[in-house]
Parts: sequence; structure tokens; C-alpha cells
Amino acid sequence: MARVPFRAVLWDLDGTLVDSEQYHWQSWRDTMAAEGVALTFAQFRATFGWRNDAILRRWLGDGADVRRMQRIGDAKEELYRSLVRTGRLAPLPGAADWVRRLHGDRWAQAVASSAPRPNIEVVLEAMGLADAFETTVSAEDVEKGKPDPQVFLLAAARLGVPPDQSIVVEDAAAGIEGARRAGMRSIGVGSNSASQPADIQTPSLTDLPTDAFVRLLVGR
Repeated sequence: MARVPFRAVLWDLDGTLVDSEQYHWQSWRDTMAAEGVALTFAQFRATFGWRNDAILRRWLGDGADVRRMQRIGDAKEELYRSLVRTGRLAPLPGAADWVRRLHGDRWAQAVASSAPRPNIEVVLEAMGLADAFETTVSAEDVEKGKPDPQVFLLAAARLGVPPDQSIVVEDAAAGIEGARRAGMRSIGVGSNSASQPADIQTPSLTDLPTDAFVRLLVGR
């Protein structure tokens, strides 16, 4: 099915499409424990959604050895993917319905995430949504994490859709700020949505009106 040109939805992954926080916490906690570092949930939560290099610099210090950080990050992600494969990861309420509806209405869709590419692939496979996305942009594809707009601009470019016809769906303030810097409209999702300067704020994707995405692009 050919898509309608010049309109796109760029989805964040963790906390937006899927609730993977527990798996990330477990894999970081156990990986850092193996390194002799006791990690608290508060430390983990304060960095959730960041790139691994930024996370590990926060926990290990700016002078941390690059090879050690790479090794730790690789071990954490391998454990995370194992948990996803053997667990019961499901889309957040309304996420799969919206992805399928937009796909059926021929919107271009991409995942634009700070996660490594193998993580994105295993999560989309677990959710059964891989076929609904035309492209993904991962941590390996960009030099700067959110709120830098690079991840969103690259996703839109890969889809062939201009930024002003692209909508970002995010659960984090950094992602909403990245969308603003990219010149894109945004939908903020989750319990903290009211504090996000998104164009539309909603506690859950199930609460979005049926014309929410179309309405954001009217008049642009």
C-alpha cells in the first residue's frame, strides 16, 4: 500500500510505544553489580532514556575508560534483549492501535530513539509492529542525543517528509524539546505529559481524539 507523501509520525520507543522500564532497570542493575557498582533505582530513573555513553559518564565519571564503558554498555544491552525475548513485553495502551491505524491511513512512520538498533529491532518484533515502520533511527545513527533534534531530522529525511509535516510522539521533556528544535509538532504522552510543552498532551494514547494527528498538521 503506497503511503500518502509528506506526512509522518516519528515515535519514541521506551515509555512511548512500550513500557520497558523494568527490563532496563534489571539489566542495568545486574550489569553494574557485576562491575562492583551498586546502582539505586533513583540513579537509574534520573538517566532513563539517555544514550549509554552519557549514562555511564554520569555513573562512572567523565574520566571513565571508553573501552570499559563500551564493554559495560554491550553487556547491559545483551541482557536487556534477553529479557525482552523471554518476557512478556507489550505495547502501552493505545500504542499498537494508533500505529496500525496510521499505517492503514498511509502515514509514513519511523522509530526515532536513543536505543541501540538491535534493541529497537527486538522490541518491535516482540510487539508485532515491525512491518508498520518504514525506517528506524537509533543511537548508532546520530552523534548527539535528545534534546538535540538530530534523531528526528534524520528520521524525517529518511522518510522523505519535511519537518513541518512531521509529528513526534514522546514521553520525555527532552524529546519534546528536540521536536521543537526540529520544527516539528509533538504529542506528549504519559503521567508527566501535563508538564511537557507539547502541542498535545495526553496521559495515554487511548485518550487521543481520532483526528489528533491530522489536526496538528492543518494549516501548516
